[in-house]
Amino acid sequence: MWKRVSYAAAALLACASLALAQRAALFLTDGTQMNVREFEVGEERVRYFSLDRNQWEEVPLQIVDLARTNEHNRRVQSAAAVREEETRRERVAERRARTELHSVPLEDGVYYLKGKEPVPVEQAFWELGKSTKRIFFNIISPVPVIPGKRTLSIEGLTAKIVTTDPKPIFYLRLDSFSRFGIARIVPERGKNRRVVQQIMTVSVADEQFEEQDEVEVFRQQLAPLVYKVWPVEPLPAGEYAILDFNPGETDLRVWDFSHRPDAAP
Repeated sequence: MWKRVSYAAAALLACASLALAQRAALFLTDGTQMNVREFEVGEERVRYFSLDRNQWEEVPLQIVDLARTNEHNRRVQSAAAVREEETRRERVAERRARTELHSVPLEDGVYYLKGKEPVPVEQAFWELGKSTKRIFFNIISPVPVIPGKRTLSIEGLTAKIVTTDPKPIFYLRLDSFSRFGIARIVPERGKNRRVVQQIMTVSVADEQFEEQDEVEVFRQQLAPLVYKVWPVEPLPAGEYAILDFNPGETDLRVWDFSHRPDAAP
């Protein structure tokens, strides 16, 4: 009477690409390991299909370490199941990413996912301190290095785009990226403006440092130069902006939005 034990067969069928990692094994009491596809335990002998010689063979039961064999093959099956689940999740994520990519407009810009429809977010002008210099889109104008602290701000106290989702989702399709994310912006005292960054300049080292109230975000690349970004935690009500900039350089791009989770969609 034989009792068949096929540890690897199901796993091999589930994911052929992992076949080598999912092979079963038969251990002898002297420590020898034999790679097998399956084996059958009889009253006095163990019959197995050898993957090394591609044929059925037998050994006496008394020289087989069944406890070690069963434990090893249990771990093999468990690891194979984990890998198969990870592969399945990756395939699902890839399909979703491809579907999302098709919904992002082909024109460069930043888009807020309002319901199921990406809505363009207008890029904002910005001013640095008392300077009248302004930057828009990709046009970069060098700003003289001035020691001390300067304020980079945008006009108005509220944005045109209003988000209501606890974790609003944005798509970025741009010609180039530096360092992008979401930052909270606040009103500038006594002015009809909102502060985006505080810029500190050290004259001795001729270096510039930016400070902004950044929000922790997830970033997912959907395609070259196309990203999805959304906050890790629900956003409190307030004013925010998508920022893209090179640290140490005044080449900031800003797309502002108001977040009002209690507002009607």
